[in-house]
Amino acid sequence: MLSLERIPDQIGHLVLTEDGAVLTSGGELENDERFANIIIGLVTLTNKIDPKAFPNNEAFDKISITYPDHCYIICLSNKKIHIVKKRLLSLTSATVEESLIDV
Repeated sequence: MLSLERIPDQIGHLVLTEDGAVLTSGGELENDERFANIIIGLVTLTNKIDPKAFPNNEAFDKISITYPDHCYIICLSNKKIHIVKKRLLSLTSATVEESLIDV
């Protein structure tokens, strides 16, 4: 099993049971039960999506929530919910870093 700490640009992680109990956590999401409750609410909401819109009763595999400087990746595996918060390099910061390297 891949350790969540080894994911590149990872700044926080949570592993939850299907009912929302925190199994493991680290980084910015360490023991963040408030955030865990929000994620459980989101996962529960996906189970209530109109079956006419999504036939074959398809369950989600992955949910990505993207902000300008970070994103959350949520996936279900082995009856556990895995959440990783990753840092995103914006185009502006990448350009600044590139110009600093050239100096």
